[in-house]
Amino acid sequence: MGRKYFGTDGVRGPANSFPMTADIALKLGAAAGRYFQNSKNLSKRVVIGKDTRLSGYMFENALTAGLTSTGMNVLLLGPVPTPGGWIVDAVDAG
Repeated sequence: MGRKYFGTDGVRGPANSFPMTADIALKLGAAAGRYFQNSKNLSKRVVIGKDTRLSGYMFENALTAGLTSTGMNVLLLGPVPTPGGWIVDAVDAG
C-alpha cells in the first residue's frame, strides 16, 4: 500500500517538513484543480480560508498557484475561524 497523506483532518504535520511543504501544497492544488475541472457536476470555484499561523500564508499561496494553474477560480478568505468555511459553503460564496 502507498503512503497515506490524508487523515481525518486533512494533510497534517509540522510546516516545512514533508509532507507539509509548499511544493506538496502546489502539487495538491494542481491535482485538486484537475479533478474539479474534469468533473462536470463540480464547481470551478474554490474558497480558501486559513488559521493565524504564519505557515498559512505559505500554504495559501502554494495552493492558489496550483489551483489557478488549472484554470480554477480562487476566493481567498484570509484568517477565519473553523466554522467560517462551513458558513461560506452553506451560503455559496458566489
